Amino acid sequence: MTEKALRLGTRRSKLAMAQSGQVADAVSQVTGRPVELVEITTYGDTSREHLAQIGGTGVFVAALREALLRGDVDFAVHSLKDLPTAQHEGLVLAATPVREDPRDVVVARDARKFTDLPSGARIGTGAPRRMAQLNAYARTHGLEIETVPIRGNVDTRIGYVRSGELDAVVLAAAGLNRVGRIDEVTDFLSVDTVLPAPGQGALAIECAADNAALIAALAELDDPFTRAAVTAERSLLAALEAGCSAPVGALADLLADGQTVKEMRLRGVVGTTDGSTLVQLSTTGPVPQTHEAALALGRELATEMLAQGAAGLMGERAQ
Repeated sequence: MTEKALRLGTRRSKLAMAQSGQVADAVSQVTGRPVELVEITTYGDTSREHLAQIGGTGVFVAALREALLRGDVDFAVHSLKDLPTAQHEGLVLAATPVREDPRDVVVARDARKFTDLPSGARIGTGAPRRMAQLNAYARTHGLEIETVPIRGNVDTRIGYVRSGELDAVVLAAAGLNRVGRIDEVTDFLSVDTVLPAPGQGALAIECAADNAALIAALAELDDPFTRAAVTAERSLLAALEAGCSAPVGALADLLADGQTVKEMRLRGVVGTTDGSTLVQLSTTGPVPQTHEAALALGRELATEMLAQGAAGLMGERAQ
């Protein structure tokens, strides 16, 4: 007899369906059970308001989590950067698979790179974090740009460029990779120019905390380096008391000596959306071997950033 299919809750967007499909295949391989996708519409999918106005973090995951708690689905897949930093009672983050490219990318008219955009170029993005860092870079390098808040899926955003309404849009490399459109990128932004959102490029596989057998099966998809990195990034975010509507970037990466991973470096940035003020710091330490050590790394850097004036910037929002 064929085992009952596992039900995977996912948003309906093309990107969500693509990444959930990839996870479904992997879960089928480790469990030997079929996996069916259950499409769920979230508030973030139906609202046309900008993320800063509808609450940012959580608007794309609440409906999925409710379905999990009701037992309508067995597990759910989220973009990790959409997850609130606080643990949700009754649920557990069972796996963080190997992270995709965390960088932001530019899709521009005439195949231009960011630094080649014409004076006064209109650049679309839904993230105050990107606005803060792009505007700061432009200020220090004498570029004239205008950042424009936008919403919508990949097709909609790239459509603004194709129609000539915008000169460029900034998107996450991971999303374009997952939907097979990475060849449309005209520039990969160095993380030295724009730090990504905490958890960007990583997926979160969540299930009920009382389903021990499923937690154990999903744990086979967990990548310990990805988990340590995103735990540190999200700890920084939590300590700064910000959601994704606040201009906060963070990235933890591994520093290797040849084939041997030696240390983890965590970088963080907070800024005003006009780019006039940035607080950007980093810390380096041993690769965290425990959840608590990764949390401590994030808190340590957040404390330094707050001492350097980040607290006064946290109320900034994109208008």
